[in-house]
Amino acid sequence: MRTRILLPTLVAALAVAGCADMSPTQRGTATGAGVGAGLGAIIGAATGGGGGGRAAAGAVIGGAAGAVVGNIWSTRMENQRQQMEQATQGTGVQVSQTADNQLKLDIPSDISFDTGRADVKPNFRPILDRFAATLVENPATTITIIGHTDNTGSDAINDPLSVNRAARTRDYLAARGVGANRFIVEGRGSHEPLVANDSAANRARNRRVEIFVAEQRATAQGPVYQQR
Repeated sequence: MRTRILLPTLVAALAVAGCADMSPTQRGTATGAGVGAGLGAIIGAATGGGGGGRAAAGAVIGGAAGAVVGNIWSTRMENQRQQMEQATQGTGVQVSQTADNQLKLDIPSDISFDTGRADVKPNFRPILDRFAATLVENPATTITIIGHTDNTGSDAINDPLSVNRAARTRDYLAARGVGANRFIVEGRGSHEPLVANDSAANRARNRRVEIFVAEQRATAQGPVYQQR
């Protein structure tokens, strides 16, 4: 099949899309262009006539269409990242983008939960209020909330405590208009520490909640509760 010659081009385009120095929008555009070019070339050749010329034309059209699709996705997520950064500015909450293009919020223990408790602290509520507003404005996303503890106490205590912290955060956001079917709640107990639990300061860092925001999947069936 003549389209085999186009595989190196597709691989190269996808490799470019993974370059570390690209912005999120550039990576989305490049990835979309690479995939679109490959699919366009295959379709162009398969529809007959023109041989390599038809495949090349398909690659150009598919690449352009793919670039647009990739750019739309990453632009939307980038806009929400900026909204979340503004909503949490000066609070100690860290907003970042993961390697798989999710937006991540790290919520430190001093503004989220007291030791051994799952109640949302008063100084955490304004942050969640602003965060809920950005989620309501961006309904095509899912939210994964993961609770963590330090190593004080046993797994029998820490595992459900971490789930409860995530669940209380979810409940607070849902009460402010974020659809309950958008949430996934998990608890990791003390099993994924950021730092060694060898001091009071480090244990405080490990008592945390992480929130991930991703493009909504069509297969979402509702809230999922799981513990790992």
